[in-house]
This record gives sequence, structure tokens and C-alpha cells, in this order.
Amino acid sequence: MSLIWATRGRAWGFRFLLTGGFPDPLPEYEGAFAGAGDAPEICHPVGDRVALRIRDPLGRKDQSGRLIPHEFVICGPQAAEIRSVADGLALVWPQVAGEFERVWEMPRPPV
Repeated sequence: MSLIWATRGRAWGFRFLLTGGFPDPLPEYEGAFAGAGDAPEICHPVGDRVALRIRDPLGRKDQSGRLIPHEFVICGPQAAEIRSVADGLALVWPQVAGEFERVWEMPRPPV
């Protein structure tokens, strides 16, 4: 599975933590989320990809009190398995939960 992941931490703004192997993940990210809307949680299939937005499963908030969102673009065969936000939570979140636990309270985003 190729995975693009954008989120923010307690003290740092929105960043890509995973790039899906793309030198510049922004065009892929923007293309997948185009037309997805701004709901706090979405599962938006686009061709052979899925744009997924979830609220932080542990309810973490940044220093301004905003709930942390996680936005993913899932590419590859596993994208077909993600048909809902619940599917995304079950299949994608376990792959990144440990890394987010490690970095979300850092004063600066990981490099």
C-alpha cells in the first residue's frame, strides 16, 4: 500500500508525515481530495485511490484546542478495501498510530 499522510501535532501545523513514495505528494493529495468536501470525516474514492479524513481516534487536540485531523491518500490494491471511514480506521490507522504517538507532542514537526 502506498500511503500519503497529512496531519498536525500539538504545536506544529499541517505536514506530510508520509509521502507515499512521491517526491512531492502535494499534487497527489490535492487531486484525491478535490471535490471531497470539508466534512470532518470522509471516505472519497477517486479512480484507484481513496482520500480518507478521520478525526484523531484518541480525541487529541492541538494547543489551540482543535481536534487533530488525519488525512490520507491510499493507493494500490488495498484502496479497494476501503469503502468507509470505519474501513479506513480499521485498515490504515493501525499502520500509523504508533508513529503519531511518538511525534504528536514534539515541539517541531519531524523531518
